[in-house]
Amino acid sequence: MYYLELLFVRGGAIGFLIWMLSVVSMALIVRSFLRIRRERLFPRDVHENVRSLFKDKKYAQALRNVADGEDFFSMLLRSTFSRAGSGRGDMERKLRDSAEHRVSELLRSIEWLNVIGNVAPMLGLLGTVWGMIGAFFQIVAAGSPDPRLLAGDIGVALVTTMLGLVVAIPSLCVYALMRSRIEEITNDAVLTVDELIAESHRAARRTGQASAGEGE
Repeated sequence: MYYLELLFVRGGAIGFLIWMLSVVSMALIVRSFLRIRRERLFPRDVHENVRSLFKDKKYAQALRNVADGEDFFSMLLRSTFSRAGSGRGDMERKLRDSAEHRVSELLRSIEWLNVIGNVAPMLGLLGTVWGMIGAFFQIVAAGSPDPRLLAGDIGVALVTTMLGLVVAIPSLCVYALMRSRIEEITNDAVLTVDELIAESHRAARRTGQASAGEGE
């Protein structure tokens, strides 16, 4: 009971604020694990279906299949091949622009974890400094206070530092993990779309050469 009071009550207003940040952090962590997944950003079944249709030169059907897709890969494919009539260079520029825009959105969605991970220990330090100031003023007021009471006040002050670290460590770890996951999955998707661009242009070039050969 004493430790519960120490953690939840004795930290004061700053301790309460850190606990509120911990709730927000947990909600963001859960949301990140649900949203930033390969199955959601670069689904295997969609990828394999598009690959198969491109191999059979059924480009229009492949684009129809991803017309309503909300995943990162489908979005890239739609936006990139919307410039199919403008040449390969324009398609590749559209691919880069679309990928950068969407990756920026994904990174912004986890940026609050980074903010909380940096702010929480600073709040903890603020609570500790505030508590230490109070302890020293107690020394000044009482002259020679009971060392046990003084140690208890200092211990309470240090609680906020511990709370700040407890919130910051998982927040920063998940932020780093999600950032790495975003980079890995989106790079795979971009490379795949780039390969599909090259494949479609090789097929078009072969078709053109065959037509020219028949004309001769």
